[in-house]
Amino acid sequence: MSDKTSSLAAASLPLPAAPGATESPPLEASPTGWRHIWRVYTEAATLRMLLLGFSAGLPLLLVFGTLSFWLREAGIDRTTIGYLSWVGLAYGFKWVWAPLVDRLAIPLLTRWLGRRRSWLLLSQATVITALICMALTDPKLALLPMVWCALAVAFGSATQDIALDAYRIESADVQRQAALAASYQTGYRIAMIWSGAGALWIAARAEMTGLAGYQHSAWQTAYLVMAASMLLGVLTVLCSPEPQRRELPPSKNAADWLKGALIEPFADFLRRYGKQALLILALIAMYRISDVVMGIMANPFYVDMGYTKDEVATVTKIYGVVMTLVGAFVGGGLAMRFGVMKVLMLGAVLSAGSNLLFAWLGTRGHDVTALIFVISADNLSSGIASAAFIAYLSSLTNINYSATQYALFSSMMLLLPKALAGYSGRYVDAFGYSHFFTATALLGLPVLLLIVLASRSKTA
Repeated sequence: MSDKTSSLAAASLPLPAAPGATESPPLEASPTGWRHIWRVYTEAATLRMLLLGFSAGLPLLLVFGTLSFWLREAGIDRTTIGYLSWVGLAYGFKWVWAPLVDRLAIPLLTRWLGRRRSWLLLSQATVITALICMALTDPKLALLPMVWCALAVAFGSATQDIALDAYRIESADVQRQAALAASYQTGYRIAMIWSGAGALWIAARAEMTGLAGYQHSAWQTAYLVMAASMLLGVLTVLCSPEPQRRELPPSKNAADWLKGALIEPFADFLRRYGKQALLILALIAMYRISDVVMGIMANPFYVDMGYTKDEVATVTKIYGVVMTLVGAFVGGGLAMRFGVMKVLMLGAVLSAGSNLLFAWLGTRGHDVTALIFVISADNLSSGIASAAFIAYLSSLTNINYSATQYALFSSMMLLLPKALAGYSGRYVDAFGYSHFFTATALLGLPVLLLIVLASRSKTA
Protein backbone atom coordinates (compact mmCIF):
# COMPACT_ATOMS: atom_id res chain seq x y z
CA MET A 1 0.00 0.00 0.00
CA SER A 2 1.34 3.41 -0.92
CA ASP A 3 2.41 5.75 1.87
CA LYS A 4 -0.12 8.46 2.67
CA THR A 5 1.18 11.46 4.54
CA SER A 6 -1.75 13.88 4.54
CA SER A 7 -3.16 15.17 7.82
CA LEU A 8 -6.04 13.51 9.64
CA ALA A 9 -9.56 14.35 8.54
CA ALA A 10 -11.60 16.80 10.56
CA ALA A 11 -13.37 15.31 13.56
CA SER A 12 -16.71 16.73 12.44
CA LEU A 13 -16.95 14.44 9.39
CA PRO A 14 -18.90 11.23 10.01
CA LEU A 15 -16.68 8.17 9.84
CA PRO A 16 -14.15 9.48 7.36
CA ALA A 17 -11.40 7.39 5.92
CA ALA A 18 -8.75 9.75 7.19
CA PRO A 19 -5.98 10.41 4.72
CA GLY A 20 -3.33 7.97 5.73
CA ALA A 21 -6.00 5.51 6.89
CA THR A 22 -7.56 2.61 5.18
CA GLU A 23 -10.71 3.72 3.45
CA SER A 24 -14.20 2.75 4.57
CA PRO A 25 -14.66 -1.01 4.19
CA PRO A 26 -16.84 -2.55 1.51
CA LEU A 27 -19.61 -2.95 4.09
CA GLU A 28 -22.25 -2.88 1.38
CA ALA A 29 -22.50 -5.10 -1.66
CA SER A 30 -19.61 -4.64 -4.07
CA PRO A 31 -19.96 -4.78 -7.85
CA THR A 32 -16.69 -6.71 -8.06
CA GLY A 33 -17.10 -9.78 -10.25
CA TRP A 34 -16.47 -13.29 -8.98
CA ARG A 35 -13.65 -13.91 -11.49
CA HIS A 36 -11.72 -10.91 -10.20
CA ILE A 37 -12.39 -11.93 -6.59
CA TRP A 38 -10.96 -15.42 -7.00
CA ARG A 39 -7.98 -14.14 -9.03
CA VAL A 40 -6.89 -12.08 -6.03
CA TYR A 41 -6.25 -15.31 -4.14
CA THR A 42 -3.42 -16.20 -6.56
CA GLU A 43 -1.47 -12.98 -6.05
CA ALA A 44 1.90 -13.12 -4.29
CA ALA A 45 0.82 -10.99 -1.33
CA THR A 46 -2.19 -13.26 -0.72
CA LEU A 47 -0.14 -16.46 -0.91
CA ARG A 48 2.49 -14.95 1.37
CA MET A 49 -0.20 -14.18 3.91
CA LEU A 50 -1.23 -17.85 3.86
CA LEU A 51 2.23 -18.87 5.12
CA LEU A 52 2.47 -16.05 7.65
CA GLY A 53 -1.01 -16.91 8.87
CA PHE A 54 0.27 -20.42 9.56
CA SER A 55 3.07 -18.96 11.68
CA ALA A 56 0.57 -16.83 13.60
CA GLY A 57 -1.90 -19.63 14.23
CA LEU A 58 0.55 -22.31 15.34
CA PRO A 59 1.25 -21.15 18.93
CA LEU A 60 -2.36 -20.50 19.95
CA LEU A 61 -3.60 -24.03 20.68
CA LEU A 62 -0.23 -25.02 22.11
CA VAL A 63 -1.02 -22.81 25.12
CA PHE A 64 -4.79 -23.45 25.07
CA GLY A 65 -6.60 -26.46 23.58
CA THR A 66 -3.69 -28.83 23.03
CA LEU A 67 -2.14 -27.87 26.34
CA SER A 68 -5.47 -28.47 28.09
CA PHE A 69 -5.57 -31.99 26.58
CA TRP A 70 -2.01 -32.59 27.81
CA LEU A 71 -2.79 -31.24 31.28
CA ARG A 72 -6.01 -33.24 31.61
CA GLU A 73 -4.22 -36.43 30.59
CA ALA A 74 -1.53 -35.60 33.17
CA GLY A 75 -4.23 -35.53 35.85
CA ILE A 76 -4.62 -31.77 36.27
CA ASP A 77 -8.17 -30.90 37.41
CA ARG A 78 -10.59 -28.95 35.18
CA THR A 79 -10.78 -25.92 37.48
CA THR A 80 -7.00 -25.46 37.32
CA ILE A 81 -7.05 -25.91 33.55
CA GLY A 82 -9.70 -23.21 33.31
CA TYR A 83 -7.63 -20.80 35.37
CA LEU A 84 -4.56 -21.53 33.24
CA SER A 85 -6.45 -20.23 30.22
CA TRP A 86 -5.75 -16.77 31.66
CA VAL A 87 -2.34 -17.18 30.03
CA GLY A 88 -4.26 -15.97 26.99
CA LEU A 89 -4.74 -12.55 28.57
CA ALA A 90 -1.34 -11.75 27.07
CA TYR A 91 -3.23 -11.48 23.79
CA GLY A 92 -5.78 -9.21 25.45
CA PHE A 93 -3.16 -6.71 26.60
CA LYS A 94 -0.90 -6.65 23.56
CA TRP A 95 -2.01 -3.09 22.83
CA VAL A 96 0.19 -2.07 25.79
CA TRP A 97 3.44 -2.85 23.95
CA ALA A 98 2.06 -2.46 20.40
CA PRO A 99 3.32 1.17 20.18
CA LEU A 100 6.86 -0.14 20.66
CA VAL A 101 6.39 -2.63 17.82
CA ASP A 102 4.92 0.16 15.71
CA ARG A 103 7.79 2.61 16.21
CA LEU A 104 10.80 1.14 18.01
CA ALA A 105 13.71 -0.09 15.89
CA ILE A 106 15.56 -3.25 16.91
CA PRO A 107 19.32 -2.66 16.82
CA LEU A 108 20.95 -4.15 13.70
CA LEU A 109 17.92 -6.33 12.92
CA THR A 110 15.70 -3.45 11.76
CA ARG A 111 18.46 -2.07 9.54
CA TRP A 112 18.78 -5.49 7.92
CA LEU A 113 15.11 -6.49 7.56
CA GLY A 114 13.02 -3.36 8.14
CA ARG A 115 10.67 -2.48 10.99
CA ARG A 116 7.92 -5.05 10.35
CA ARG A 117 10.06 -8.05 9.42
CA SER A 118 12.55 -7.51 12.26
CA TRP A 119 9.79 -7.66 14.86
CA LEU A 120 8.30 -10.70 13.15
CA LEU A 121 11.62 -12.55 13.28
CA LEU A 122 12.30 -11.63 16.92
CA SER A 123 8.83 -12.76 18.04
CA GLN A 124 9.12 -16.04 16.11
CA ALA A 125 12.44 -16.76 17.80
CA THR A 126 10.79 -16.17 21.18
CA VAL A 127 7.97 -18.59 20.38
CA ILE A 128 10.37 -21.31 19.19
CA THR A 129 12.54 -21.03 22.32
CA ALA A 130 9.56 -21.10 24.67
CA LEU A 131 7.99 -24.12 22.92
CA ILE A 132 11.23 -26.04 23.35
CA CYS A 133 11.17 -25.17 27.06
CA MET A 134 7.55 -26.39 27.30
CA ALA A 135 8.58 -29.67 25.68
CA LEU A 136 11.26 -30.17 28.31
CA THR A 137 8.82 -29.54 31.20
CA ASP A 138 6.56 -32.19 32.74
CA PRO A 139 3.43 -30.56 34.24
CA LYS A 140 2.71 -33.65 36.33
CA LEU A 141 5.95 -33.07 38.23
CA ALA A 142 6.01 -29.26 38.27
CA LEU A 143 3.16 -27.14 36.92
CA LEU A 144 4.59 -23.65 37.58
CA PRO A 145 7.49 -23.90 35.08
CA MET A 146 4.95 -24.93 32.43
CA VAL A 147 2.89 -21.83 33.23
CA TRP A 148 5.90 -19.54 32.77
CA CYS A 149 6.84 -21.24 29.49
CA ALA A 150 3.27 -20.92 28.23
CA LEU A 151 3.28 -17.23 29.15
CA ALA A 152 6.46 -16.76 27.12
CA VAL A 153 4.85 -18.48 24.12
CA ALA A 154 1.76 -16.29 24.46
CA PHE A 155 3.84 -13.11 24.75
CA GLY A 156 5.94 -13.98 21.69
CA SER A 157 2.86 -15.02 19.75
CA ALA A 158 0.98 -11.82 20.66
CA THR A 159 3.98 -9.74 19.55
CA GLN A 160 4.07 -11.64 16.26
CA ASP A 161 0.37 -10.86 15.82
CA ILE A 162 1.02 -7.13 16.30
CA ALA A 163 3.76 -7.03 13.68
CA LEU A 164 1.94 -9.34 11.27
CA ASP A 165 -1.35 -7.44 11.39
CA ALA A 166 0.53 -4.25 10.56
CA TYR A 167 2.44 -6.03 7.79
CA ARG A 168 -0.81 -7.33 6.28
CA ILE A 169 -2.60 -4.00 6.40
CA GLU A 170 0.38 -2.22 4.81
CA SER A 171 0.88 -4.84 2.09
CA ALA A 172 -2.23 -4.24 -0.04
CA ASP A 173 -4.97 -1.74 -0.78
CA VAL A 174 -8.28 -1.78 1.06
CA GLN A 175 -10.13 -3.71 -1.67
CA ARG A 176 -7.74 -6.65 -1.19
CA GLN A 177 -7.91 -6.72 2.60
CA ALA A 178 -10.80 -9.21 2.64
CA ALA A 179 -8.83 -11.59 0.42
CA LEU A 180 -5.69 -11.16 2.52
CA ALA A 181 -7.77 -11.71 5.65
CA ALA A 182 -9.24 -14.90 4.16
CA SER A 183 -5.81 -16.19 3.13
CA TYR A 184 -4.35 -15.28 6.53
CA GLN A 185 -7.26 -16.97 8.27
CA THR A 186 -6.87 -20.11 6.16
CA GLY A 187 -3.20 -20.39 7.09
CA TYR A 188 -4.10 -19.62 10.69
CA ARG A 189 -6.75 -22.32 10.84
CA ILE A 190 -4.53 -24.89 9.12
CA ALA A 191 -1.86 -24.16 11.71
CA MET A 192 -4.42 -24.61 14.49
CA ILE A 193 -5.32 -27.99 13.03
CA TRP A 194 -1.65 -28.93 12.87
CA SER A 195 -0.99 -27.71 16.44
CA GLY A 196 -4.22 -29.35 17.60
CA ALA A 197 -4.91 -32.54 15.65
CA GLY A 198 -1.33 -32.79 14.44
CA ALA A 199 0.14 -32.52 17.92
CA LEU A 200 -2.30 -35.14 19.25
CA TRP A 201 -1.48 -37.45 16.34
CA ILE A 202 2.28 -37.06 16.91
CA ALA A 203 1.89 -37.62 20.65
CA ALA A 204 -0.15 -40.77 20.00
CA ARG A 205 2.48 -42.08 17.56
CA ALA A 206 5.29 -41.30 20.03
CA GLU A 207 3.76 -43.29 22.91
CA MET A 208 5.72 -46.35 23.95
CA THR A 209 3.81 -49.56 23.30
CA GLY A 210 2.88 -51.60 26.32
CA LEU A 211 2.67 -48.61 28.63
CA ALA A 212 -0.80 -47.34 29.50
CA GLY A 213 -1.71 -43.88 30.71
CA TYR A 214 0.17 -40.61 30.63
CA GLN A 215 3.60 -40.47 28.95
CA HIS A 216 5.51 -37.21 29.08
CA SER A 217 7.98 -38.27 26.39
CA ALA A 218 5.15 -38.46 23.83
CA TRP A 219 4.10 -34.87 24.48
CA GLN A 220 7.74 -33.79 24.50
CA THR A 221 8.14 -35.13 20.95
CA ALA A 222 4.96 -33.39 19.80
CA TYR A 223 5.99 -29.98 21.14
CA LEU A 224 9.50 -30.22 19.69
CA VAL A 225 7.95 -30.88 16.28
CA MET A 226 5.69 -27.86 16.76
CA ALA A 227 8.73 -25.70 17.58
CA ALA A 228 10.38 -26.88 14.36
CA SER A 229 7.21 -26.09 12.41
CA MET A 230 7.61 -22.41 13.29
CA LEU A 231 10.61 -22.35 10.94
CA LEU A 232 8.16 -22.06 8.03
CA GLY A 233 7.24 -18.60 9.27
CA VAL A 234 10.90 -17.69 9.77
CA LEU A 235 11.73 -18.61 6.16
CA THR A 236 8.70 -16.70 4.87
CA VAL A 237 9.78 -13.55 6.72
CA LEU A 238 13.32 -13.82 5.36
CA CYS A 239 12.02 -14.24 1.79
CA SER A 240 9.30 -11.54 1.96
CA PRO A 241 9.62 -7.87 1.00
CA GLU A 242 9.28 -5.16 3.61
CA PRO A 243 6.23 -2.92 3.06
CA GLN A 244 6.99 0.57 1.83
CA ARG A 245 8.51 2.42 4.74
CA ARG A 246 6.48 5.22 6.27
CA GLU A 247 8.55 8.20 7.36
CA LEU A 248 7.37 9.08 10.84
CA PRO A 249 7.50 12.71 11.98
CA PRO A 250 10.61 13.37 14.07
CA SER A 251 10.12 13.59 17.83
CA LYS A 252 11.45 16.67 19.62
CA ASN A 253 11.84 14.88 22.94
CA ALA A 254 10.79 11.81 24.92
CA ALA A 255 7.41 13.29 25.81
CA ASP A 256 6.73 14.04 22.15
CA TRP A 257 7.67 10.47 21.21
CA LEU A 258 5.41 9.00 23.87
CA LYS A 259 2.53 11.18 22.72
CA GLY A 260 2.92 10.03 19.13
CA ALA A 261 3.42 6.37 20.07
CA LEU A 262 0.93 5.89 22.90
CA ILE A 263 -1.73 8.62 22.83
CA GLU A 264 -2.17 9.65 19.22
CA PRO A 265 -3.23 6.19 17.86
CA PHE A 266 -6.16 6.06 20.30
CA ALA A 267 -7.03 9.75 19.93
CA ASP A 268 -7.09 9.31 16.15
CA PHE A 269 -9.64 6.52 16.41
CA LEU A 270 -11.90 8.57 18.68
CA ARG A 271 -11.64 11.61 16.40
CA ARG A 272 -12.62 9.66 13.32
CA TYR A 273 -15.52 7.71 14.79
CA GLY A 274 -16.78 9.97 17.57
CA LYS A 275 -19.73 8.58 19.55
CA GLN A 276 -19.92 5.57 17.25
CA ALA A 277 -16.56 4.44 18.65
CA LEU A 278 -18.33 2.97 21.71
CA LEU A 279 -20.61 0.86 19.50
CA ILE A 280 -17.67 -0.34 17.42
CA LEU A 281 -15.63 -1.26 20.51
CA ALA A 282 -18.59 -3.11 22.05
CA LEU A 283 -19.03 -5.17 18.88
CA ILE A 284 -15.31 -5.97 18.79
CA ALA A 285 -15.30 -6.98 22.47
CA MET A 286 -18.28 -9.31 22.12
CA TYR A 287 -18.05 -10.80 18.62
CA ARG A 288 -16.02 -13.96 19.37
CA ILE A 289 -17.22 -14.49 22.94
CA SER A 290 -19.14 -17.71 22.21
CA ASP A 291 -16.18 -19.40 20.52
CA VAL A 292 -13.47 -18.31 22.93
CA VAL A 293 -15.30 -19.10 26.17
CA MET A 294 -16.35 -22.51 24.87
CA GLY A 295 -12.99 -23.41 23.30
CA ILE A 296 -10.94 -23.95 26.45
CA MET A 297 -13.16 -26.83 27.57
CA ALA A 298 -13.43 -28.58 24.18
CA ASN A 299 -10.42 -30.87 24.60
CA PRO A 300 -11.13 -31.76 28.25
CA PHE A 301 -14.64 -32.59 26.98
CA TYR A 302 -13.19 -34.98 24.39
CA VAL A 303 -11.03 -36.66 27.04
CA ASP A 304 -13.92 -37.04 29.47
CA MET A 305 -16.21 -38.39 26.72
CA GLY A 306 -13.71 -41.16 26.03
CA TYR A 307 -12.38 -39.99 22.65
CA THR A 308 -8.76 -40.95 22.06
CA LYS A 309 -6.01 -38.67 20.76
CA ASP A 310 -6.09 -40.59 17.49
CA GLU A 311 -9.85 -40.14 17.04
CA VAL A 312 -9.82 -36.42 17.74
CA ALA A 313 -6.73 -35.92 15.59
CA THR A 314 -8.08 -37.90 12.64
CA VAL A 315 -11.48 -36.21 12.60
CA THR A 316 -9.98 -32.74 12.93
CA LYS A 317 -7.20 -33.43 10.42
CA ILE A 318 -9.53 -34.62 7.65
CA TYR A 319 -12.86 -32.86 8.12
CA GLY A 320 -11.51 -29.85 9.97
CA VAL A 321 -9.04 -28.98 7.20
CA VAL A 322 -11.66 -29.21 4.46
CA MET A 323 -14.26 -27.15 6.29
CA THR A 324 -11.67 -24.59 7.40
CA LEU A 325 -10.61 -23.99 3.80
CA VAL A 326 -14.22 -23.76 2.67
CA GLY A 327 -15.22 -21.44 5.50
CA ALA A 328 -12.30 -19.01 5.20
CA PHE A 329 -12.40 -18.63 1.42
CA VAL A 330 -16.19 -18.50 1.27
CA GLY A 331 -16.22 -15.96 4.09
CA GLY A 332 -13.66 -13.77 2.34
CA GLY A 333 -15.43 -14.05 -1.02
CA LEU A 334 -18.85 -13.29 0.46
CA ALA A 335 -17.45 -10.27 2.30
CA MET A 336 -15.99 -8.87 -0.92
CA ARG A 337 -19.19 -9.54 -2.84
CA PHE A 338 -21.98 -8.71 -0.37
CA GLY A 339 -20.28 -6.59 2.28
CA VAL A 340 -18.63 -7.30 5.60
CA MET A 341 -21.57 -6.59 7.90
CA LYS A 342 -23.84 -9.19 6.33
CA VAL A 343 -21.16 -11.86 6.64
CA LEU A 344 -20.45 -10.77 10.24
CA MET A 345 -24.10 -11.49 11.03
CA LEU A 346 -23.94 -14.87 9.30
CA GLY A 347 -20.76 -15.78 11.17
CA ALA A 348 -22.23 -14.78 14.54
CA VAL A 349 -25.32 -16.94 14.01
CA LEU A 350 -23.26 -19.93 12.86
CA SER A 351 -20.78 -19.62 15.74
CA ALA A 352 -23.49 -19.65 18.40
CA GLY A 353 -25.26 -22.51 16.63
CA SER A 354 -22.13 -24.66 16.55
CA ASN A 355 -21.87 -24.39 20.36
CA LEU A 356 -25.36 -25.88 20.64
CA LEU A 357 -24.09 -28.79 18.55
CA PHE A 358 -21.47 -29.49 21.22
CA ALA A 359 -24.27 -29.64 23.81
CA TRP A 360 -26.01 -32.17 21.57
CA LEU A 361 -22.76 -34.14 21.17
CA GLY A 362 -22.59 -34.49 24.95
CA THR A 363 -25.81 -36.54 24.84
CA ARG A 364 -24.44 -38.99 22.25
CA GLY A 365 -21.78 -40.74 24.31
CA HIS A 366 -18.77 -42.02 22.37
CA ASP A 367 -20.10 -41.32 18.86
CA VAL A 368 -17.36 -40.68 16.27
CA THR A 369 -19.87 -39.94 13.49
CA ALA A 370 -21.47 -37.22 15.60
CA LEU A 371 -17.98 -35.89 16.40
CA ILE A 372 -17.25 -35.59 12.67
CA PHE A 373 -20.43 -33.60 12.11
CA VAL A 374 -19.86 -31.22 15.03
CA ILE A 375 -16.19 -30.53 14.28
CA SER A 376 -16.99 -29.93 10.60
CA ALA A 377 -19.76 -27.44 11.43
CA ASP A 378 -17.58 -25.69 14.01
CA ASN A 379 -14.68 -25.20 11.58
CA LEU A 380 -16.97 -23.97 8.82
CA SER A 381 -18.64 -21.37 11.04
CA SER A 382 -15.34 -20.20 12.54
CA GLY A 383 -13.77 -19.80 9.10
CA ILE A 384 -16.63 -17.64 7.82
CA ALA A 385 -16.85 -15.51 10.96
CA SER A 386 -13.11 -14.94 11.30
CA ALA A 387 -12.49 -13.95 7.67
CA ALA A 388 -15.22 -11.30 7.82
CA PHE A 389 -14.18 -10.07 11.26
CA ILE A 390 -10.52 -9.62 10.31
CA ALA A 391 -11.57 -7.61 7.25
CA TYR A 392 -13.83 -5.47 9.46
CA LEU A 393 -11.05 -4.76 11.97
CA SER A 394 -8.61 -3.92 9.17
CA SER A 395 -11.08 -1.42 7.71
CA LEU A 396 -11.12 0.54 10.98
CA THR A 397 -7.37 1.02 11.06
CA ASN A 398 -5.40 4.14 10.19
CA ILE A 399 -2.35 3.15 8.17
CA ASN A 400 -0.20 5.59 10.19
CA TYR A 401 -0.92 3.63 13.39
CA SER A 402 -1.69 0.21 11.93
CA ALA A 403 0.14 -1.93 14.52
CA THR A 404 -1.14 -0.06 17.58
CA GLN A 405 -4.75 0.38 16.48
CA TYR A 406 -5.18 -3.16 15.19
CA ALA A 407 -3.57 -4.49 18.36
CA LEU A 408 -6.14 -2.52 20.37
CA PHE A 409 -9.01 -3.98 18.34
CA SER A 410 -7.77 -7.58 18.41
CA SER A 411 -6.91 -7.27 22.12
CA MET A 412 -10.44 -6.15 22.92
CA MET A 413 -11.71 -9.10 20.90
CA LEU A 414 -10.05 -11.47 23.39
CA LEU A 415 -9.97 -9.61 26.70
CA LEU A 416 -13.53 -10.21 27.95
CA PRO A 417 -13.87 -13.72 26.46
CA LYS A 418 -10.55 -14.85 27.94
CA ALA A 419 -11.44 -13.41 31.34
CA LEU A 420 -14.72 -15.38 31.34
CA ALA A 421 -13.04 -18.50 29.98
CA GLY A 422 -10.94 -18.74 33.12
CA TYR A 423 -14.06 -19.79 35.02
CA SER A 424 -15.14 -22.36 32.44
CA GLY A 425 -13.70 -25.30 34.37
CA ARG A 426 -15.56 -24.34 37.55
CA TYR A 427 -18.78 -23.90 35.54
CA VAL A 428 -18.45 -27.37 34.01
CA ASP A 429 -17.73 -28.90 37.41
CA ALA A 430 -20.87 -27.25 38.82
CA PHE A 431 -23.37 -27.69 35.96
CA GLY A 432 -21.94 -30.15 33.43
CA TYR A 433 -20.81 -29.86 29.82
CA SER A 434 -24.23 -29.69 28.16
CA HIS A 435 -25.36 -26.75 30.29
CA PHE A 436 -22.02 -25.03 29.72
CA PHE A 437 -22.15 -25.29 25.91
CA THR A 438 -25.73 -24.01 25.86
CA ALA A 439 -24.77 -21.04 28.04
CA THR A 440 -21.89 -20.13 25.71
CA ALA A 441 -24.29 -20.16 22.75
CA LEU A 442 -26.58 -17.72 24.58
CA LEU A 443 -23.62 -15.39 25.11
CA GLY A 444 -23.74 -14.79 21.35
CA LEU A 445 -27.22 -13.24 21.37
CA PRO A 446 -26.10 -9.68 22.29
CA VAL A 447 -23.66 -9.85 19.37
CA LEU A 448 -26.55 -10.06 16.89
CA LEU A 449 -28.05 -6.84 18.29
CA LEU A 450 -24.71 -5.04 18.13
CA ILE A 451 -24.26 -6.01 14.46
CA VAL A 452 -27.73 -4.71 13.63
CA LEU A 453 -26.98 -1.40 15.37
CA ALA A 454 -23.58 -1.11 13.69
CA SER A 455 -25.11 -1.83 10.29
CA ARG A 456 -27.68 0.95 10.75
CA SER A 457 -25.12 3.44 11.99
CA LYS A 458 -22.91 5.60 9.84
CA THR A 459 -20.14 3.00 10.16
CA ALA A 460 -21.86 1.11 7.38
